[in-house]
Amino acid sequence: MDLESRLELVKGVGEEVITEAELRVLLQANEHPTAYDGFEPSGLAHLPFGVLRPILVEDMLKAGVRMKLWIADWFAWVNNKMGGDLDRIQDVGRYFVEVWKAAGVDMSKVDVLWTSDAVKNDEYWKKVITVAQNFTLARAQRALTIAGRTSKEAVQAAQLLYPMMQVADIFWLDVDICQLGLDQRRANILAREIAEKLRWKKPVAVHHHMLIGLQGKKEPEGFDENGALDSEIASKMSKSKPESSIYVHDGSETITRKLNSAYCPPRVAAGNALMDYSKYIIFKKLKTFRIERPEKYGGAVEFTTYQELEGAYLSGKLHPADLKKGVAVALDAIIAPIRDHFETDPAARRLYESVKAAETTR
Repeated sequence: MDLESRLELVKGVGEEVITEAELRVLLQANEHPTAYDGFEPSGLAHLPFGVLRPILVEDMLKAGVRMKLWIADWFAWVNNKMGGDLDRIQDVGRYFVEVWKAAGVDMSKVDVLWTSDAVKNDEYWKKVITVAQNFTLARAQRALTIAGRTSKEAVQAAQLLYPMMQVADIFWLDVDICQLGLDQRRANILAREIAEKLRWKKPVAVHHHMLIGLQGKKEPEGFDENGALDSEIASKMSKSKPESSIYVHDGSETITRKLNSAYCPPRVAAGNALMDYSKYIIFKKLKTFRIERPEKYGGAVEFTTYQELEGAYLSGKLHPADLKKGVAVALDAIIAPIRDHFETDPAARRLYESVKAAETTR
């Protein structure tokens, strides 16, 4: 694949790339740069993790990027996920890997790594301490929003380790690209600053879009000084909030019910949950998006691009009720292979039942 095609693939993954010029130089010099995507194992997999992230990983792999999947079990422990039970957290980690397999990710091309293995190594902690020596307590507290904690929340002392460890991970894993959500921006910016200061390898940051929750756009809640970014983080679909999420285990009736109550104002695309799922999931997974309608309302209609769909919706030619029905059918078809895997594979089913039974805490 030529340079421009590879560049467009990686740029398509990111809603923000810091910086595009550095990314071009990296891809030009290295046919197989390394990127990482990390997650806290907690709760049941929802659309952002179980569907969107595999789409993004597949595009990174197509561009020749070697992916490292960082299962941040100790981060979830520090962040009191799954009741602070590390064994349960690690069960969720194994379940999440199974979700990616079911979603079609070629796991033979992905290195699966665990924080719990890294912490056994003294050199890892040297990285963490070195990073901690190079930014202030105030900066660490501001960066805690990467753990899903707003600036207004009281935090435990242990949680101050979170940003220091996340920044250190980037250098420990020796990656060229940090491929994380926009809500992880603070950690990646810190890593770039520290890399310049200590003359370590400076990572390119590719921040992907955060899917909107079913409730639509929300007001800023204290995640960032930038009001637009703060609102985007506050609005994201959160697996710890069932009322805002669609899970990969939801059946067609549940998906339809949830979407029928989702925020979807007529003739409005911005902040519209249904348009968001269409743009970032449906048009990335399906060649055409077909929406069935009664003949008296124009009959079935097909779209081949998001721009076509948006134009029809903004003009009023497509009604919210029809959009909801179409998105429900499309998402059900996309989720079905993942859902079916956990229903038919005994080992996967046991993992799912274990996670489902566990108490999920923030």
